Amino acid sequence: MKKLSARRRHPLAAVVVLLLALACTGGLYVAFAPADKAQAETTAQSLTIDEGKKLYAVGCASCHGTGGAGTTDGPSLVGVGAAAVDFQVGTGRMPAATSQGAQVPKKKVIYTQAQIDQLAAYIASLGAGPTVPTEAQYGPEGADIAKGGDLFRTNCAQCHNFTGKGGALTNGKYAPTLEDVDPKHIYEAMQTGPQNMPSFPDTTLTEKNKQDIIAYLDEVNSDDSESPGGLELGGLGPVSEGLFGWIFGLGGLIAVAVWVAARTAKAKKS
Repeated sequence: MKKLSARRRHPLAAVVVLLLALACTGGLYVAFAPADKAQAETTAQSLTIDEGKKLYAVGCASCHGTGGAGTTDGPSLVGVGAAAVDFQVGTGRMPAATSQGAQVPKKKVIYTQAQIDQLAAYIASLGAGPTVPTEAQYGPEGADIAKGGDLFRTNCAQCHNFTGKGGALTNGKYAPTLEDVDPKHIYEAMQTGPQNMPSFPDTTLTEKNKQDIIAYLDEVNSDDSESPGGLELGGLGPVSEGLFGWIFGLGGLIAVAVWVAARTAKAKKS
């Protein structure tokens, strides 16, 4: 007892007790707190998926089938990812008004963003796919507009034309205009390749490349941008502008030539 009492009076005894108390407290926190947090997050995600499943059963299952396996009226959604859902539903293309037509047009959005997130979570649970991008991925901060212009002209202008005004494709299909389109949806379209558009995964166009393209489109379609050549004629490119030059330019020269010849002939008769 005397030895134990002596040890208690040792100068380091208080420090040892404090360290043991801190170790026990830390151990209890690691053992219980993270597990509670993870369980809460899992429960919230499960509820989101359940709500998305209910929305899917009402608005999507008739075309895409139970469990997203697809039918003759709609493709399988297994593996398309949350980004595809956010794009298609967030632009109003889905649910489609009809299965007829060359392609589904953009229209008024009928779901709230919260409901779109729930649908996206449910579809993502069916199979891994592209995720919804963050603002840091598609925002203009740090983007190279000149590089974006080069990438857009190389990969996109063939369908969307040089400034993203859109254009006609074959069999009644078309590339939609990119004016006033949410940058997030442009990023998602490049990720997922909706309808007639090819997909551009990160192995083809990196995350930075996509950001540069979006910054370029924002610049050329902003209210402050000006065409250095004057009237842009809708930004439809060299074909329409060349045709305009031939019809009105050459036509004007012909008209002047006819007028001069007529005046000369009239003067000779007089």
